[in-house]
Amino acid sequence: MIKLLIVDDSALMRRQLSALFDGEPDFEIRLARNGREALEENRAFEPDVITLDINMPEMDGLTALSRIMAERPVPVVMISSLTEKGALATFEALNLGAVDYVVKPGGTISLSLEAIGASVISKVRIAAKVRMKPLRKAAPLRSAEPAPVAAPVARRNLAREGVVIVGVSTGGPRTLEQILPSLPSNFPWPVLVAQHMPASFTLSFAQRMNGLCPMHVVEASGPMTLEPGVIYIGKGGADMQVVRRAGKLTVIAKPENNEFLWHPSVELLGRSVLEQVATENVLAVMLTGMGYDGADAFTEIKKRGGFTIAESEESAVVFGMPAALINKGGASVVLHAEKIALQINSWIER
Repeated sequence: MIKLLIVDDSALMRRQLSALFDGEPDFEIRLARNGREALEENRAFEPDVITLDINMPEMDGLTALSRIMAERPVPVVMISSLTEKGALATFEALNLGAVDYVVKPGGTISLSLEAIGASVISKVRIAAKVRMKPLRKAAPLRSAEPAPVAAPVARRNLAREGVVIVGVSTGGPRTLEQILPSLPSNFPWPVLVAQHMPASFTLSFAQRMNGLCPMHVVEASGPMTLEPGVIYIGKGGADMQVVRRAGKLTVIAKPENNEFLWHPSVELLGRSVLEQVATENVLAVMLTGMGYDGADAFTEIKKRGGFTIAESEESAVVFGMPAALINKGGASVVLHAEKIALQINSWIER
């Protein structure tokens, strides 16, 4: 039996979410109206997983989340709005320890939940299985004159055309904040990130990462010539693909390809890189996430002489995507998230 605590100040939303899980026989449900009640129920009910609204009276969701993680850590799925403000609050929640989030589409509450019901149930089930790990302090926003966070990469590598590609899903934003800020501003290759995320979130996420990283971070929302020292976040609601235009490597955003289950598709990104870049100059990193997106393409990258990293089960929020790569024999190394940036820098220097 999965003990679920639903926290929302809207009585209608509480009823709708409760009804959504009433059809699931293995859930025991309790409700809370605000953050203060959430803390009380977290102690008394001892839920296995919590859904938590962000905007609530008495105690908002972010304050409640920080207290939950301090008093009795439990997997939390945030209920977020599609707005830019909602996106920024969601990233802060993920930093505080939330496992995942559900984005409410526009329209009436009942229609919104009908549209995302299967996703809500799936995410809550996955979150309930997550083993909570001690949180490490996230990197601070950099000042106008950032201090170097890694040794500069040798400039001699700039002449060698190559790319780093990163596939990531559930638990990704915080994990990326552990890794990408440790890549130096003069990193000699572009870095392309396929993070499963809705379209309304990726621009805010890129802007947030740009404040954390010495490298420049942008949302790849249209054709962009790939440049060294730049991190490209794939636009949500689309797939990112590497092509050549006028002889130059270019990233483009294409409509979601129905051949693939997840978007932006890690598999499609990996396949396009295989077609355009000498594989010995490709470094592919598979991070936390549900499913197997990118496992085939990354395995082929390793087979052709590229270098691949899979995040270890010890640090992954959800071990699905790294595990799929490892099980196919496609991981050159398996590393804790804290060691991945060091490995990337070391490999590039060689």
